[in-house]
Amino acid sequence: LDTYNNVACVGHCHPRVVEAMARQAAAFASHTRYLHEGILDYAERLLATFPAELGHVMFTCTGSEANDLALRIAREHTGGTGVIVTENAYHGVTADVAALSPSLGADVPLGPHVRTVPAPDAARYGADVAAGFAAAVQVAIDDLLRHGVRPAALVVDTIFSSDGVFADPEGFLAPAVTAIRAAGGIFIADEVQPGFARTGAAMWGFQRHGLVPDMVSLGKPMGNGYPVAALVVRPGVVAAFGAKARYFNTFGGNAVAAATASAVLDVIEDEGLLDNARDTGAYLVGGLRDLASRHDCLGTVRGAGLFIGADIVRDGAADAALALRVVNGLRAAKVLISATGKAGNVLKIRPPLVFTREHADIFLGRMAGVLSAL
Repeated sequence: LDTYNNVACVGHCHPRVVEAMARQAAAFASHTRYLHEGILDYAERLLATFPAELGHVMFTCTGSEANDLALRIAREHTGGTGVIVTENAYHGVTADVAALSPSLGADVPLGPHVRTVPAPDAARYGADVAAGFAAAVQVAIDDLLRHGVRPAALVVDTIFSSDGVFADPEGFLAPAVTAIRAAGGIFIADEVQPGFARTGAAMWGFQRHGLVPDMVSLGKPMGNGYPVAALVVRPGVVAAFGAKARYFNTFGGNAVAAATASAVLDVIEDEGLLDNARDTGAYLVGGLRDLASRHDCLGTVRGAGLFIGADIVRDGAADAALALRVVNGLRAAKVLISATGKAGNVLKIRPPLVFTREHADIFLGRMAGVLSAL
């Protein structure tokens, strides 16, 4: 049972996605120098899911490429280089984005232009997470300026998945975004993990916060396993970059990618997967909290839709070794899961969007068995 894979977001080998991929591959497979209706139709469909202010889309093959491109555009638009991320963020593996991905570890150094802030955890910031997180971002802005570095962007995964999954309260991101914009920077929403209906509240994680980003990066679930990604941008933000630089990605937005990604949107819409993420996610959270009431090692459970984090603790403190035992115990019970968070103790639960209550019951039953055996 896969409770971790957000790449195969509409289910492994979904027949509609496989058929669309194969049909297009048999008809025409090339890059976007040869314009085709598929990429234009998909671009229009994709942009229609965003607020009207986000009117341009650029296609890449991976989320790393999309975030790398976002940094190039941000620097050109703002004239700055400073970037603010959270303490255990992950935004990709190119040289530029690895330098702002603390979760890659101490052997992958952060750039001198990068500042980190603690994740928006109520245990750290107290009841007013919005004010606390915004204040931390402001401290990072001030430190950049003190060192002669002009801020370019605040970049966050809008459910803070690598930090341990922090979704609530809805709207807490807005003051931090106001702070970075006041400093001349922009807000980049990394939707590679929370995007495509996963939170159950809206198509995109940032929509839970009542704001419109300046750029939005997309990736992993976009092609249900086929490599396709994108960057969605405000036209005014990309204007300076577009006037000076020519951007081309050989396989980004190729005909097969467009057909596959379009089929993914079809499935999300036709099978009601946004509603399913909301309803099944709430059921799953309820079941996990019931387990937590009976097992002291299962701590706080939080999340949105089918993106859930569950703390593994011993005597109330984070316990990464115990979390690993749970992960491996579930693997032995034929359930795939993983752990995340700065301390490595948060179970990261993000199954395919077709996950049902029946699947949730299987997972909860096997989780109960593993916890009882610890």
